[in-house]
Amino acid sequence: MPSLTFPHIPHYVPAPPAPEELNYAELAIIDLDQTKTPEGRAELAIKARDAMREQGFFYVINHGYTKSQVERIFDIADVPFAQVSSEEKQKYAGNIKETGSYQGYKLRQYWHIDNGVHDQLEHYNINRDVNRRQHPEALRPLLPEIKSFAKHNHLNVLHPILRLLALGLELPEDTLVKTHEYDGHSETYVRFMKYYPRSEEEEQKTQNVWLKGHTDFGSITILWSQPVAALQILSPSGKWQWVRHIENALVINAGDALEFLSGGYYKATIHRVVQPPPSQRSYTRLGAFYFAMPDDNVKLSPYENESTVLKRVGVTKRVEDPGKVPTMEQWRKGRTSAYGKTTLVKSGEGVEEEVINGVVVKHYN
Repeated sequence: MPSLTFPHIPHYVPAPPAPEELNYAELAIIDLDQTKTPEGRAELAIKARDAMREQGFFYVINHGYTKSQVERIFDIADVPFAQVSSEEKQKYAGNIKETGSYQGYKLRQYWHIDNGVHDQLEHYNINRDVNRRQHPEALRPLLPEIKSFAKHNHLNVLHPILRLLALGLELPEDTLVKTHEYDGHSETYVRFMKYYPRSEEEEQKTQNVWLKGHTDFGSITILWSQPVAALQILSPSGKWQWVRHIENALVINAGDALEFLSGGYYKATIHRVVQPPPSQRSYTRLGAFYFAMPDDNVKLSPYENESTVLKRVGVTKRVEDPGKVPTMEQWRKGRTSAYGKTTLVKSGEGVEEEVINGVVVKHYN
């Protein structure tokens, strides 16, 4: 992918890995090379199923991008933050609360974290249809590469994972793929995101939490692993554990839409972002993501009549009335508009709630 024909942009130098001994979660590793045969997919389906049910997270390796290609993606990821002026960022800021869409910039200090402290992260979101809206001038020459990155995530990472998870539900392999068409109408998008260091006063007021424990609202989140330790998951035992950086690996987790569709068989994973360990606190944390979700018109009803697994184990419905089950469009708009803007109600030790489209959504602090 990197070539003399591609536009020159500054090289992003990531932080060195954290030397501290952290309480890392032990996550399964899914080798996508094994998906090339029916036997390999059958074996991996069990591994992916168990990982999603027990941890809700797993790693992916052999995803088709070389180390140099990934470095180029992180060079591109830094452009909307380092090469775009504050004035131009304002011009391309998303109208998030009103539209229920993250397309464009989510600027710093948009979300309330705790005790009057607002976030210190910004992200730029690009629909996989990169021409859906205009972009800052510095990004325009890079759109062909971003489009290629989105297509690779969708067809070569997301779809193989969805096939494995469908097999885990004892459904036809392409069941979930059909609800996540590459050319379908959805808000599936690439996100470049950058966290900035905070003041000691802000750290104390938020108990070092940069983003409260939450679930993603889509189906599958693909995070391209980077070295700054900050991501934590809530383990089955109720303890927060760090997610380890593995070079040229992907970190995969389930979101609300997958929980809806699987009748609770695959649970949306609770995760948060906290202050990095001391060795990395002076660095920014740059991320590259692919947030996947079903097509907007997909009704988020469980496959309770199609899945032999769900017939055996039963389903956990987040919406009991079939007539009130949201479409993906309704769910994403409700979650996106409300996130970080609504007043949360405490419902237990370290747990806060809000209600979106009649469904209780929990946040963990």
